[in-house]
Amino acid sequence: MAFILGIESSCDETAAAVVRDGEQVLSNVVYSQIATHAEYGGVVPELASREHLRAIIPVVREALSEAGQALETIDAIAVTQGPGLAGALLVGITCAKALAFALEKPLIAVNHIEGHIRAVLLEARQAGDEIRFPAVALVVSGGHTHLYLVRAPEQSATWRYTPVGHTLDDAAGEAFDKVAKLLGLSYPGGPIIEQLAKHGNHNAVKFGPVQIKLRDKGIRESDGRNPRRRSANGDTEPQFHFSFSGMKTAVLRYVELSDMKVGIDQRRRSIAQLPQASGQDFLKIIDQKTLDLIASFQRAVIDDLVRKTLAAATEYQAESLIVTGGVAANTMLREDFSQRSEREGLQVHFPSRRLSTDNAAMIAAAAYPKLLAREFAHPEFSAEAGLALGK
Repeated sequence: MAFILGIESSCDETAAAVVRDGEQVLSNVVYSQIATHAEYGGVVPELASREHLRAIIPVVREALSEAGQALETIDAIAVTQGPGLAGALLVGITCAKALAFALEKPLIAVNHIEGHIRAVLLEARQAGDEIRFPAVALVVSGGHTHLYLVRAPEQSATWRYTPVGHTLDDAAGEAFDKVAKLLGLSYPGGPIIEQLAKHGNHNAVKFGPVQIKLRDKGIRESDGRNPRRRSANGDTEPQFHFSFSGMKTAVLRYVELSDMKVGIDQRRRSIAQLPQASGQDFLKIIDQKTLDLIASFQRAVIDDLVRKTLAAATEYQAESLIVTGGVAANTMLREDFSQRSEREGLQVHFPSRRLSTDNAAMIAAAAYPKLLAREFAHPEFSAEAGLALGK
C-alpha cells in the first residue's frame, strides 16, 4: 500500500488529503477563503497567499489526523506545481519541499488540471466503473476552460493528454462570477446564478453565436466555428475553442438598454446588509427580468460548453467524456451532458461535487502513477503559474 499526502494551494482553497493507492480517499480537508474575498467580488492574489500561509500547517495536520496517519507513515508527498496564482502555489510547494526534505520522502509535482481529470478516475474505480478510451475531457472552472483528448496506453498507468481547445478569454466560471458581480449578486457567482436561474425563463433573452477571436499564432478559421492549428508535421488539427467575454458584454448591454442599473444598485445595498445571504434572500430582492436574464445567460454558457465538447468527441472518435472542475458541479450542466451524451452513445463521467472544486485528494490521486513510475520532482523545482498540460 502506498499512502500519498497531497497538498493543493493553486488559488483560494488551502487543501490537504491522504489517498491510498491512488484510489481510496482517507481524508480530504479544504479550508475555503470565500469569506476573505467576497467583499472584493473575486480572488485577491495577495490576500490568498496570506491566507494560505495561515492555514497550510493546520490543514495538513488535520488531514493526517483524519486519515489516521503520521508524517512518518506517508510514502510520498504530492503538491500542485501549476497552473494557478504564483504566490499561492509557492506556499504549498514550500511546505511540501520542507516536509519531503525533513522526512526524506519522494516529492511529486502535479499539474492542477490533470488533478481535476484524475479525480474522475479516482471515484470511477471506487464504483467499479471503468472509463473507456480515448476520452475527451472538459475541465471547466473559475480559472480554466480546457478540452483534452485523453489516451491511456496499455501497460502504463500514465495518461497522455492532447489539448484540443481552450478559452481565448474568460473561463466559464470566471464569466459566471463577473456577471454575478455586474448584476449585484454575491461571490462566488456560479452557485448563486445556478440557484436563481431555476426561477427564470432561459429563453427570454437571446444570446447570439459566440464570435471567436483567433489571437493564437498558427490558428486559422476553417468553417466559422472550429478553427484549426497547424502541427509540427504540417498537418492541421481541429481546435474547439471557447470565448465567454462576448456573453458577459451582451449581459452588460442588456442591462444598459433595459435601464436595470437602479435596481442593481438597490440590490447591492440590500446585500451589503446581509453578508450571509441565501438564495431565498436574493429572491426577495430580485425582479423577474433579472431572473430571466440570469437563466438565459446560464443556458447560453452551458449550450456552448456541451456543443463544442460533443463536437470534439465526434471529431476524435472518443469513447467517453470526462467533465470536471468547479463548474461541473452545476446541475443543469450535468443533466445536459448526460442527456445529450446518451443520445450520442457516449459514456459521461463526473466527479462528485466534493471533488469538483479544488481539493488535494485529486492531487494525491494524480501523483500515484508518477510514484509507480518514479517520476519525482527535482529539489529545485518551483511554481509555474502558466503550466500547460500535454502537447
